Amino acid sequence: MLNKIKSDNLNAFFLLGIILLIIEVTFFNGGVLFSFVISFGCIYIGRKKLPRTFGKILFWFGWISLAFTILNMMTVKFLILAVLIYLLIQFIQAKKKPHYIKPDIKESEKTSKQEPILRRQPLFQNIVMGQQKTPEYVYEWNDVNIQSGIGDTIIDLSYTVLPKGESVIFIRNVIGNVQIFVPYEVEVKVHHSVLYGATTIFENQDAKTVNQTLHYQTEQYDHAEPKLKIVTSIGVGDLEVKRA
Repeated sequence: MLNKIKSDNLNAFFLLGIILLIIEVTFFNGGVLFSFVISFGCIYIGRKKLPRTFGKILFWFGWISLAFTILNMMTVKFLILAVLIYLLIQFIQAKKKPHYIKPDIKESEKTSKQEPILRRQPLFQNIVMGQQKTPEYVYEWNDVNIQSGIGDTIIDLSYTVLPKGESVIFIRNVIGNVQIFVPYEVEVKVHHSVLYGATTIFENQDAKTVNQTLHYQTEQYDHAEPKLKIVTSIGVGDLEVKRA
């Protein structure tokens, strides 16, 4: 599961980029140095001439020319492709081996006022890429408040007991699906915002939800204990809330 790219991988990419850049400039694309000189020259002269119109034109022309020069380099294209392949491999591996979170309750040090405070380990962590899933054994419930980049989130409440009052699941996800399995005796409220994806809230199904905000609530939610509030915000992905 990818929380961050390891430092040794970053060093390898950096070293490889320098080697490829030297090879490209020396043997294949010597004209890129001339393009860099022209671009930086336009930026420098344009900045000196600001805020006159000629200075603005020259300044932004230099930046645009510099951006095109960098993007057209084979070295940059190769490194972008390598990073995308690396992220794809990490995503596939994370899908095959979801990370199970085991709750752990630790007592923190007392404050200066000797007020006892318990620090609880959250069920999930913020991640860049990968799948997260509640354990398939009995666990202690803690409210969920996470944000993820790419990956699925699966929450099964069959193995826990919700406390009295309102429990909260708050998930923000760029790309990925969210599945939540809720016991029959728990009343539910759902606030769901999505750019594109399918939505299933019990018997209510929408195979294509595009740029919408949806609100659902079971009949006895306002007076029930326990009850569950689900707030999700997804860029591209499906939301599925089912009874279990």
